[in-house]
Amino acid sequence: MKINSQNNNENFFSEQKELIESLSLKIITNLQNAILQKGNASLIVSGGSTPKPLFEELSSFDIPWEKVKIALVDERWIPSSSDDSNEKLVKNTLLQNFAKKAQFIPMYQEDMTIEDSQKTCSDIYQNELFPFDVIVLGMGADGHTASIFPNNIKLEEAFETNESLCVFMTPSNAPYDRMSLTKNAILSANNIYLHFEGEQKQEIYKQVLEGIDKKQMPIASILNQDKKIIEVYYK
Repeated sequence: MKINSQNNNENFFSEQKELIESLSLKIITNLQNAILQKGNASLIVSGGSTPKPLFEELSSFDIPWEKVKIALVDERWIPSSSDDSNEKLVKNTLLQNFAKKAQFIPMYQEDMTIEDSQKTCSDIYQNELFPFDVIVLGMGADGHTASIFPNNIKLEEAFETNESLCVFMTPSNAPYDRMSLTKNAILSANNIYLHFEGEQKQEIYKQVLEGIDKKQMPIASILNQDKKIIEVYYK
């Protein structure tokens, strides 16, 4: 069942399989169109457990993956060998099958502090990936998206800066320092998808659309704006 609202294109599914098939087809179409138009494409994805089936499905499509660069919306500042690394997750689930031909652009910079890496990450994303063709966001149970966490000392920078594509954060309610795309970097993408599952997150989404403050639930800064239409896929 598809529901349309003023701010977002909503796609509700009762079954995960149907959601994954529909969302993956949209993403693949976006990538193919970008390749046809300019010879290459960029796909920026989120970590966590929710997108694993999506990554596996995307990897099964036989497209010119060698012309696609894949990167992360955010990353924990830990080595890619760690089980908590988003980079490890993406390499083990998305960069497989046909998609193993894609190029991965890491966000984590080995042997650099996160403070020193903010400009480096921004420069890499600007030079290697920008403009972003597809971004796939997730949403946490506290209303965070990417690594833009609620009630954080760096929220204003994450919301407002145009000087950097990336911002580092130290969450108060989650482990590890994080590097994240800023709000404006996310909203610059040609195609933006929000993917979440479960009744708890459906309730959070409802609160956001009813106008909850973006400092309490930062996903509101993405959904409640008039710059871009967000494609929302959920069950």
